Amino acid sequence: MEEIVREIQQNFGIVGRDEEIKKAIAAKMAGKHLLIEGEVGTGKTTLAVAISKYFNQPLFRIDGDERMTEAKLVGHFDPPMVVKKGYTWEAFVPGPLVRAMKEGGILFINELNRLPEGTQNVLLPAMDEGKIYIPKLGEINAKDGFTVIATENPSEHVGTTPLSEAIRDRFVLISLEYQSEDEEIEIVTLRSGCSREIAEKSVKITRLTREHPDIKRGSSVRGAIDIASLVEKIGNGLELSSWIDASLMALSTKIELNDGTNRSIREIIEEIVLKAIKDFPGGREELGLSMIQRKSM
Repeated sequence: MEEIVREIQQNFGIVGRDEEIKKAIAAKMAGKHLLIEGEVGTGKTTLAVAISKYFNQPLFRIDGDERMTEAKLVGHFDPPMVVKKGYTWEAFVPGPLVRAMKEGGILFINELNRLPEGTQNVLLPAMDEGKIYIPKLGEINAKDGFTVIATENPSEHVGTTPLSEAIRDRFVLISLEYQSEDEEIEIVTLRSGCSREIAEKSVKITRLTREHPDIKRGSSVRGAIDIASLVEKIGNGLELSSWIDASLMALSTKIELNDGTNRSIREIIEEIVLKAIKDFPGGREELGLSMIQRKSM
């Protein structure tokens, strides 16, 4: 198992997540459908795709939104072919669920709880009994290996629908929390190609958004990756103004303020950047110099 975990980490660029990878492998080997739950940017999709590809099975991906109807998930009859051939398999255009079942593949559903409830319910017999019924064609039985791997954001996120007890009951669950500071620094260094120092500051700024009293939902490590990627392009990574500008660009779209707060996103992000830089060795001197430079401009 340890060797498999290391292989998946190396092949798919995953930092850490040893225990979560072990659990995901165990679920797949046990023939269980897997639901991966976590905040935006915690690596749910990366883990799901890595597990799917590691087992070298056909992979069929759908992204959850209200436009994914039952017909799109299961399949539909092509009208011209129905006129020509009748309601036969030749006239049927299989959807990702039917294709995954017939090929013994993996159906990967990104953000399951953004699917309409009716579309979610289509999955129940396929997951529970390995079969579904298509009117005019009959029953389809899944080949060995058919698995559903799905991700979901917490239900309080906009646009999500709480999963029914029936569908949650068909899954085993892995919850992803934010990773450690050291792991996030490693992720930022790898993804952005920046220096260790810039990665450390970027991660510090981003993690402070998760504990600020005016912020309801802080940023994931994606915010840190974006800050690190931007800060050297905006300036040289040494000036306070570069950090503020990069952080405003990266974080303004990734955080959500508490209802009722009378402060702007700009004010809060500037405050966080100042605190983060001040907390680093030499940061107070660096901050003082930067403030003098800004006043002289």
